[in-house]
Amino acid sequence: MSKSGTITLEFEDNSRLSMLYGEHNSNLARIEQKTGASFTVRGNILAISGTGPACDTARQIIISLHDRLDRGADISIGDVDGAIRMADFFDRPAEEKISERKDIASAENIIRTRNAVISPRSRNQARYIKSLRENDMTFGLGPAGTGKTFLAVAMAVSFLLEGRVERIVLTRPAVEAGEKLGFLPGDMREKVDPYLRPLYDALEQMISLEQTERRLENGDIEVAPLAFMRGRTLSNAFVILDEAQNTSPMQMKMFLTRFGENCRMVVCGDPSQVDLPDGTPSGLHHAMKILADIDDISIIQFSADDVVRHPLVAKIVRAYDKAEKA
Repeated sequence: MSKSGTITLEFEDNSRLSMLYGEHNSNLARIEQKTGASFTVRGNILAISGTGPACDTARQIIISLHDRLDRGADISIGDVDGAIRMADFFDRPAEEKISERKDIASAENIIRTRNAVISPRSRNQARYIKSLRENDMTFGLGPAGTGKTFLAVAMAVSFLLEGRVERIVLTRPAVEAGEKLGFLPGDMREKVDPYLRPLYDALEQMISLEQTERRLENGDIEVAPLAFMRGRTLSNAFVILDEAQNTSPMQMKMFLTRFGENCRMVVCGDPSQVDLPDGTPSGLHHAMKILADIDDISIIQFSADDVVRHPLVAKIVRAYDKAEKA
């Protein structure tokens, strides 16, 4: 049984402690609940009490959140949950913890855009961000709420603002999720907007709505259904295919072969949520079988443990996974 003890942290700047601790110390209460450690606040000194592993984990979470404030970012309850998820919990070898913590805490795992400073909220998110930055082609696979599309759009905006690409191309197949939408009035953009709305939402969190509209008008950002990619070569672009599980094998091949000079390509999808007609094979499933051994393609697999939406979403994902296995 681990011995109990106390770790003391002293902060030089009192002005940000209210943000660190949360309203009525709500952030501290969340960390106490998850780690089993307890906090005592005395001015600019924070005492952490509990078992050795609990204290170490709580200390790591607090330092991670404090570093986030140092980078000029705010702290939400989601950020607190992310720091908890990223912490070194009790059953991992010390050498592995030290090595992985250094990798995850790297400045390369921070995405900066005009409106946001984005940090990973799980180990797989950290690996995903690293792959988005370093690899020409990345597949992000896993359930809803794991940040696959959001992080890809954030990295695309970062590349555009840094001048590393000339444009962003966002696309997804126009497949209905079980319901029949019928005839949609309006011009082409108005017709496809219902399918592409999640991509617009992600963009508007990275740059302002006004900036998004201006860049859409001048071609810096292009949002289009997958069918519009045929016959093109995408060069000097950061290209994201969302909802890739709803492509056919031929559509997936068509998309992947659009790859041009200085292109960064990301394929996001949830293999468990295919909305194709019965009997139609998923291009994402097919691609994973035939591309898995290509060294230049990175495949990051997310799970329910990486869900960063409301905790209830993770429980729902696990329940469906359990039912499907049964």
